[in-house]
Amino acid sequence: MSTQPPGDAPPPADTPSADTPSAASGGFDMNRPSVIALLYLGGFVTGVSAIVGLILGYVWQGEPHEAWMTSHYRYLIRTFWIGIVWAIVAGIGTVISFGLLAFVLFPLVSVWFIVRNVKALLAAQRHEAIANVESWMF
Repeated sequence: MSTQPPGDAPPPADTPSADTPSAASGGFDMNRPSVIALLYLGGFVTGVSAIVGLILGYVWQGEPHEAWMTSHYRYLIRTFWIGIVWAIVAGIGTVISFGLLAFVLFPLVSVWFIVRNVKALLAAQRHEAIANVESWMF
């Protein structure tokens, strides 16, 4: 025998209840800084998505957002432009050394870029501001 009155159907099994953890506490939170960082990382595969991430960073920076996101936008935009500077330096170093430094400089720039984006991605998942936005390193 059912204890529910007739006409009151139980909620479907896939409907989240109040005690179900949200995406921010248990899953991946697809917030705007995370999207930019993922687009930057996807730039290694597509080559174009990093530019899309930069454009979104500039657009979203001007829109209303939570306080912790302000440092992320600045950090991610700086990551793109500083990455371009490091890549130019690596290119010049490669030309000067007749290609010998290419095996050292370009992997270093790639690791630097990946570390900065993963740092931003992890902080965005915790909804924390980036501590040292002005740094050229990590």
